Amino acid sequence: MPSLSRVAVVAGATLVVAFSGGAPVAAAGTAAPVSAPAATVSTAFELPGARVYPEGITADPRTGDLYAGSYTDGAVFRMTPGRRVAETFLPAGADGRHTANGLEADRAGRLWVTDSTSGVTVYDMRTRAPLARFEVQGDEPTFVNDVAIAPDGAAYLTDSARAVVYRVTPRQLARARGGSAPLTPYADLSDAGAPGAPGTFTLNGIVADPAGRYLLTADMTGGGLYRVDLATRAVRKVTLEGGDMLHADGLELRGATLWAVHNTVDTISRWRVTRDGTAARAERRLTDQALQLPTTLTWHRDGLYVVRSQFDKGGPMGDGTPSLPFSVALVRGL
Repeated sequence: MPSLSRVAVVAGATLVVAFSGGAPVAAAGTAAPVSAPAATVSTAFELPGARVYPEGITADPRTGDLYAGSYTDGAVFRMTPGRRVAETFLPAGADGRHTANGLEADRAGRLWVTDSTSGVTVYDMRTRAPLARFEVQGDEPTFVNDVAIAPDGAAYLTDSARAVVYRVTPRQLARARGGSAPLTPYADLSDAGAPGAPGTFTLNGIVADPAGRYLLTADMTGGGLYRVDLATRAVRKVTLEGGDMLHADGLELRGATLWAVHNTVDTISRWRVTRDGTAARAERRLTDQALQLPTTLTWHRDGLYVVRSQFDKGGPMGDGTPSLPFSVALVRGL
């Protein structure tokens, strides 16, 4: 288990102070230190398996259980508060899935699991049975990445290779029950400037406004945050003050607070979003190697639960040996 790590964070993301047995070190060019609570990073759960490389996480709003998915084989794990080691909820390769990227548990007792190579499968969380599958159409490269559920029950998914957002409505889910159906584009962000060079990943994390007015999705390569209006489908770039969304992976929105994990730089940023979702101001920033290349996060009860992917340690982004067991971190104070 990684040792407990402490990092001080201050308003405006102007100072990062790491406590590693020596004197605190301030980032170059910062103002005088400002008093702020320290954030802590600790291990909340362990995931069984030597090649898990977890990618997604979600909390069941009904039971309090958490779920994490394996990018390398599609297994899904269930984590129960009070139990250190997660149990396998869906085995590797279940229902033909090759990966488990984005996960989202909805209030109707369903678990949405994206497969980057094809689409999304919806499961009954009580029986673990697949309810329906939605598949990307066409021969162009695709990478279905993250999923968010809006207040009306519709699911929205990002495609990192095509710079589009897909939608699955409750009616479409009911029609597809017991079978499969096409995953159809809802919003194309090409005109908004999200796509990069061919083969470059763009859209990644996505969240839905609790009031059902808009979606927010991050462009991990270009560093922008985009707002999709749920009434008109209009897309606009969010005005960001004090930072950007470079390397941004998973997002979490709770009221007016938005968190983003920045994967390859072991960072979580916190933002204050305006009521209409058109602007956001950076409030705090935590950088800590104990996050082990985080890919997403979810707020649950006492803090942020963050997936430690270790993608740079023998996973899809690098060579080496991962630190076992794979785990989910708990970040408090951010």
